[in-house]
Amino acid sequence: MRPAQRPQLNARQCTKLIVYSLLLVNFLQYVLADIEYMRHHFHSGWRWHDWTASFTTTIDELSWFVILILLELETFLLSDSAFSRSRMRAIHLVKAICYLSIGHTIFVYARDTALLANATHFVDTTLCTFSDQALSFSRNLTYWELNATNCAQLSSENEFFIFFQGQAITDASGMQIELQLAWADLIEATVWILVLLVIELSVKLQDRGVGTSVILSFATYLKYLLYGVLWSIAAYWAYRGHWIFAWDETLWILGFMAISANLSQWRKQLAGVSKNPALD
Repeated sequence: MRPAQRPQLNARQCTKLIVYSLLLVNFLQYVLADIEYMRHHFHSGWRWHDWTASFTTTIDELSWFVILILLELETFLLSDSAFSRSRMRAIHLVKAICYLSIGHTIFVYARDTALLANATHFVDTTLCTFSDQALSFSRNLTYWELNATNCAQLSSENEFFIFFQGQAITDASGMQIELQLAWADLIEATVWILVLLVIELSVKLQDRGVGTSVILSFATYLKYLLYGVLWSIAAYWAYRGHWIFAWDETLWILGFMAISANLSQWRKQLAGVSKNPALD
C-alpha cells in the first residue's frame, strides 16, 4: 500500500522542488558541455554510436531525471488507486528505456577507460612535433586546439599519448588525470545502478506491504554505504577543480535521498497499518 496522502507544499516538498529544479538546470549545462566535447572529437568517420557516445552525459542525465520523477510518483505523489495495469506497463516501459540508456553510459565509460589505457604512446619527443596534426591538447578535461603558437606553453614534457580515435593528445601527467577521471566516471555510474536496484527492491517489498524485514534493513544500510562512495567521488571531482561535477553529484544524492525519505515515510505508514487491524 502506497502513502495515501495529498502532497502539501511544506519545507520538505519545497526542498525537493528546489533540488529537482537545480538538476534540470545542470542538465542544460551538460548538454552544452557535450556539444563542446563533440567539437574537439568529431571527425568525418563518425558513425551513429560515436554520436551517442559524444552525448553520453546528456543521455545519462535525462534518463536519471526521468527515473527520479517516476520514483517520486511511485513513492509519494500517487496512491495505490492511481496505479492501473496500463499505467504500470507504461512506467515499466519508460524505466526499461532509461535502464538501457544508463547501460549505454556504463558501456561507453568502460570503453573509454580501456581506450585510454591503450592510448598511442610517444616518448623522447615534444608537443610541438604534433602541432600540425589537427589535434586538441587535453588536460583535466580542458581542451586547447594545438598549434605551433601554443604547443610550447601547453606542455614541456617529453612523453605524450594520443587517444579518442586520434583526436586528442596529452602528456604523461595529463594521462594520469584522464585515467583517474575515467575510472571515477565508471565507478560512479556503476554505484548509481546499485543504488537504483536497492531502491527498486525497497519499492517492490513495500508495495507488497512489507514494512520491516532483514532484506529491507540490509538494503537500507547498503544504500547509505553506496551514498558514501558517491560522496567520495564528489570530493575527488572537487579536488580536481570540477565543481560543477561535484555540485551535480551532490544534487543527485540529495534527490535520491528524498526518495529514500519517501520510502521511510511509507514504511512508517505500513507499520501503523499492521499495528491497527481495524484499518485492514
